Amino acid sequence: MRIVIMGTGGVGGYFGARLAQGGADVTFVARGAHLAAIRAHGLTVESTQQPIHLQNVKVTDDPATIGPVDLVMFGVKLWDTEAAARALAPVMGPQTALISFQNGVQKDDLLRPVVGDAALAGGVAYVAATVARPGVIAQTGAMQRLVFGEFDGRRSARMEAFHAACVAGGINAEISGDIRRAIWEKFVFLAALSGATAAIRLPVGPIRANPATRQLLRDLLQEVVAVGRAHGVALPEDYAMQRLAFIDTLSPDMTASMHHDLAAGRRLELAWLSGGVVELGEAVGVPAPVHRVVRDVLLLHADGRTEG
Repeated sequence: MRIVIMGTGGVGGYFGARLAQGGADVTFVARGAHLAAIRAHGLTVESTQQPIHLQNVKVTDDPATIGPVDLVMFGVKLWDTEAAARALAPVMGPQTALISFQNGVQKDDLLRPVVGDAALAGGVAYVAATVARPGVIAQTGAMQRLVFGEFDGRRSARMEAFHAACVAGGINAEISGDIRRAIWEKFVFLAALSGATAAIRLPVGPIRANPATRQLLRDLLQEVVAVGRAHGVALPEDYAMQRLAFIDTLSPDMTASMHHDLAAGRRLELAWLSGGVVELGEAVGVPAPVHRVVRDVLLLHADGRTEG
């Protein structure tokens, strides 16, 4: 299976490496120092679970050099969505699938006008991974999982083929018959984890251990569930408590990409995480006051640090 990884960050780098190790024909799209390091030294995944080093890696900064492929794993930062999708036109054949593994629930609405309904499938990724340094992805903890599927719920040949490639690479993968719900399930978890770890500036361990900050985390979870249910997503009423129980199983060192970006002074995906909860809540008349506070606390950091 020919696969393009559009955005070789923590998610794309980690899962792309596993797909390549499993025998898929993978081309990574990267840029800058990360691109140069992968070209010179290959791609490394540092992990206490299953470290990977790929010596000979197909990598480019120009999708036009790749040619048509079977599937695109789309993982750029949300503010780059439209430009990156347009750059993929040369790889998109009539049967090519594009699956966004970006954050949030508004991602596919950004992509649909560019790539069209036929190409677009839905997806969510669960992994704690980040670019530790050029050419190196660092994974924290054991969690790694992909969920994907067609938006109409059918079990298509292209989803089956991608699932087989994932299994060959040792990825915990699932084809979903209700991918919209799966995307919202991830959003409940991620918006809360991102909001709490970035606002408090600590990983999840101490946050869940302290009664006051644990309640904050619970409130963040409950607000997303309320907004999702108001949008017609079939989330159980107790889904926030289910996710809190899941969070209790995570490595205490686990954090979210927005926390990493804040610490590094990089731009934040705030507008699509806590900001997205507030915006989506307003659309259906459901207030999200805790996410509004998180958004406003982080708002002046959203564009990253500027040079003085």
